[in-house]
Amino acid sequence: MSITPDHFRQALQRTPFHDRFVDHSVNEEWMAWNTYKVARIVDKISTEYFAVRSGCAVMDLTPMEKYRISGSDAYAYLDRLLTRDLSRLRPGRVTYVVWCNDEGKLIDDGTLFQLDDTDYRLCSQHHQLDWLLMSAEGFDVSITVETHDVAALAVQGPTSFSVLATADIDGLEDLKPFGIKNLQCNNAPVTVSRTGYTGDLGYELWMQPNDALAVWDAIFGVQGQYDIHAMGLNALEMVRIEAGFIMPGFDFNTAESTVRNGYERSPFEVGLGWVVNLGKGHFTGRRALKAEQSRPVQRRLEKLVVEGNKPVGESFVYSGKDGQQVGEIKCTTWSPILKANLALADIEYQNGQLPSDLWVRIDYQRELKWHSTWAKCEAHSKPFYMPEHRSLTPPAQF
Repeated sequence: MSITPDHFRQALQRTPFHDRFVDHSVNEEWMAWNTYKVARIVDKISTEYFAVRSGCAVMDLTPMEKYRISGSDAYAYLDRLLTRDLSRLRPGRVTYVVWCNDEGKLIDDGTLFQLDDTDYRLCSQHHQLDWLLMSAEGFDVSITVETHDVAALAVQGPTSFSVLATADIDGLEDLKPFGIKNLQCNNAPVTVSRTGYTGDLGYELWMQPNDALAVWDAIFGVQGQYDIHAMGLNALEMVRIEAGFIMPGFDFNTAESTVRNGYERSPFEVGLGWVVNLGKGHFTGRRALKAEQSRPVQRRLEKLVVEGNKPVGESFVYSGKDGQQVGEIKCTTWSPILKANLALADIEYQNGQLPSDLWVRIDYQRELKWHSTWAKCEAHSKPFYMPEHRSLTPPAQF
């Protein structure tokens, strides 16, 4: 990890791509992400949204927490830390993972890259170094922070493969979802993973900070042949909800950040039971999760389609119109491509079952006067948006 000695003189750090985002920025809407200054909106949120869904969008991933985990006990350590069975993970592959405390409550989620037999990279939303080091007691592993030493770009959308191929990044045609390849771009070494947070076809590019601008310029050098737009975090919020992806710290409280008992959540409670393997052997939180699985379901983070087109916002969910409050909306968006109000909501179950008649009360303002209305909700078990082209290998060429 390298931070300049006088970094304290600047409130927020600049990523290696910052100057390029400044060049594209129309609104100058910035925000803080993990000590970095990043774009909330670059041009227009509608332009950035449709770039993901019908073209190609490029977003700065550099602020994401990145940890290099290596050593002879790297696999044993990660197998003990994470809830997922890692026995089928191989070098050149990525998998989605979560980890818990002893009470089976979520610490964080992330992606685990196996770079070599005993060499991994773990990416997460929040700072996790302290937890990772405490969990490494007794294991022969090395854990280092790579957050500031690895620049990263997300290149997402139906034409992302065509854009990268035209930018002379060769070898992507046989890269399958959750695969990794070490390639070249504009004479710079780039690690490319077929991963993303948009639910669409997409790639993430990992490189040395000194090579960042060369890679950016190669991608945007094919602008005109393809419609390419820089994207901020507001558009990402829209597409990740459409894909049904959850955000720690926003859709649920992480165990380390929760102040009051009962407000933290387990993987089962946020719909991530599919990444918990109770049969793989011991891992942190296994006993508590096994006990939870044997009890009736108490609550779940549910995907809801809310009727109408009024912004849902922060609203309560009820069992029956004017009935008992059973939950609350955690995040919501209007989906332009689906023409629907989408939401993720924390819902209390009744006798182990999801209440069948869900309604949300929407409070909205019109000309400085507040109004209330009711809207019926429909629960969905699958992602709202799941296009076939996202998983094609080779991807469709445009």
